[in-house]
Order: sequence, then structure tokens, then C-alpha cells
Amino acid sequence: MQSSNRKNLYILAFTLVVVMLGFGTVIPVMPFYIENLGAGGTELGLLVASYAVMRLIFGPIWGNFSDRVGRKPVLMIGIFGYGITMILFGLATQLWMLFVFRILSGILSSATSPTTMAYIGDSTPEEDRGQGMGILGAAVGVGTIVGPGLGGLLGRENLALPFFIAGGMSFLALLLIWLLLPESLPAEARRRTTEKKRLQFSTIWRALSSSIGSLLLMAFLASFGLTTFFGIFGLYALEKYSAGPEAVGAIMMVFGLVTALSQGLLVGPLTRRWGEVVVIQGTLVATAAGFLAISQADIFAIFLLAIGLFTLATALLTPAVSALTSRRTVLEQGLTMGLSNAAQSLGRIAGPLLGGIAFDLYLEYPNYIGAAFMFIGFLISLIWLKADEPAGIVSDSADPSTSA
Repeated sequence: MQSSNRKNLYILAFTLVVVMLGFGTVIPVMPFYIENLGAGGTELGLLVASYAVMRLIFGPIWGNFSDRVGRKPVLMIGIFGYGITMILFGLATQLWMLFVFRILSGILSSATSPTTMAYIGDSTPEEDRGQGMGILGAAVGVGTIVGPGLGGLLGRENLALPFFIAGGMSFLALLLIWLLLPESLPAEARRRTTEKKRLQFSTIWRALSSSIGSLLLMAFLASFGLTTFFGIFGLYALEKYSAGPEAVGAIMMVFGLVTALSQGLLVGPLTRRWGEVVVIQGTLVATAAGFLAISQADIFAIFLLAIGLFTLATALLTPAVSALTSRRTVLEQGLTMGLSNAAQSLGRIAGPLLGGIAFDLYLEYPNYIGAAFMFIGFLISLIWLKADEPAGIVSDSADPSTSA
């Protein structure tokens, strides 16, 4: 990886640390915050899912837009949107207000994820993309190590305070990107993208019918598995272990620590040694095992170990899927990452909805559902994901509609 690309990657990673530090402060207090407004597992699932619906709709739009105007301005829109809606969230006094602000947050902040991944696709050679995705994942992990502990302490005094902290952190990240991060997509590349891409359904269908289709399914399963559990995690810990915001924050610090270490140190070497396909298949099995281990944990210490196993698997799965999607894409990077983000958003819709409803029936049902889906994903990956499948590129000449 060239030194200039590495420098830009670290700038982007540092800004993500700041954003995720703010995000992490919110995690341990969210279940208790909505519980004070009379909500339960189903309402929490709906709240999380409403955010994901907006990301599903607007993620590809923002990714496509970044192909036309560049990555930096779209990234700044996403971070600003997240910051302002977190402040509004902290000011909410009614449950309906939470839904309105969460939907607005999904519309604006959905610009962040596909643009960040497209930035890596622009500036990183194919063989280094697994490492690049892992570094960004590690940055996310750092924020989720420190943030939940801070949020748990702040939430003990005032449940709304972590939301204001999250908004402030986002504005700091916005300033850092504005001042320090260069644009990764040159103007001439944007012009070429705008001229040649007319978003024909035949081209998109060709992409979905190729290897990228199975990878989008893997992206869905990764986010589905994670959010089936973590979407209702605070309520689960409260009911099973009588955990408060501080304890939930401590558990989330374990999650963040394992994520940072595994994505920062393991993703690059593992994908170079075994390839992304093998890593994806192995982590799907491990995630299913993690779900079952969580459900069987009868003491808090064993529960933490099970969380560590589950987190290690999901931490390796997500960047491996993203890197392979970027390498095998048949579309532009921004649009491809927008589609990947949309698939993840589908998982964030289905996971919390199903998890919340199942939790209200019996607290272990979300774990059983998650384990079943991840194992089914493993079986599908054995059939659809081929390690020696080459990347395909759709050219204008290959599309009959452009050869008149």
C-alpha cells in the first residue's frame, strides 16, 4: 500500500474513531431510554428497523451520488446528518419523536457507509482491500471500546446526555474530514462515470446474477446475525442478568475490544493466507456457534466469553464480505458499495424486527433464530461462493443497449 494511500486511510480511520466513539456512548443507554417512554422489545426492534429501512432506500442513492460528485462531500453529509439527529434524539420526550428523528437519521447518515467503502475501493489496490476494510473496522472497534463505558457512566446520571455527546463527536469528525481528508475520486473520473453510467436495469441484473449476488446475501446475513442479538441486547441483559447501563457498557467494551483486535490484526493476514471465501465460510459457522453459546450461558462470566466468540466471528465476516464484493464488482465502486449497504440494511431491518418480536415471546428465541440463519448461510456459501471465481467487469461494449 502506498504511503499516501495509507495516510488517507489512517485519516479516515481516525475520523471513524471519533464518530464511533459518539455512537458507542449511545448503545448502553438506548434500551433504558426507550423503556422510560413505555417501550419494550417489539418497539425497540421497530425503532432500529425504521433506521435500517431508510438506509436501505437511501444507501444506494448516496453511493451513486458519490460516483458523480465525489466521496468527500457525501461523506460530510452523512456525518452531519448523524450528529444533528443524535442531538434531536436526546431532546425527544415522546416515543413518536424517537421514530421521526431515527428515520431522519437513517436518511442522512446512510451516506456514510457506502461512501467510506467506495473511498477504499478508489484508493487501495485490490490485494490490499481486505486489510483496508479491516483497518476501518478496527477504527469502528476502538470507538465501541471506549464509547460504551463512557455512555454507561454518563447514562447513570442522565440518559439523554450520551446522545448530546454523540452529536458533538460527530461534528468534530466532520471538521477533521473537511480539513484533512483529500478527495479520492478525481473530477475526470467523475465525468467518465457520469457519462457512461445510465443505471440500466439489465446492467444491475447482470451484477446481481453474477458472484456479487451471493456476496450481497452474505452482507445481509452478517448484519442480520449481528442485529438479531444486539438490537435487543440491552433488554436481554436486563432481563437475564439484571444488568444496568454500566454493565451493558462494560459488555459492549468487550465487543469493541475483540472487534478492534481481530479486524486490525487478523483480517489482512487471514484473507491473504486463505482468501475471503474461506474466511466468510468459517465465520458463518463460528457465528452460529456463538449464538448457541450465548443462549446456554448461565453465569455472567461465561456469557462474556460467549459474546467474545460471537464478536470475533462477526468482526471477521463483515470486512471479508466487503473486500470480496469490492474486488468482484461489475459496477462502479460507489454504486456497488451502495448495493452492499442496502443488503446490510435489509439485515438490520429483519434482525431487530424478528429479534424484538421473538424476545417478547421468550428471551432466548433471538439466539436460536440467529444460529439457524447463519448456518443456512454457511450451507448456501458452499454452493454459491467459489474461491477461484474471477472478478467480472461489465463494459459498455458488452451491453447490447449501448451498441447501436
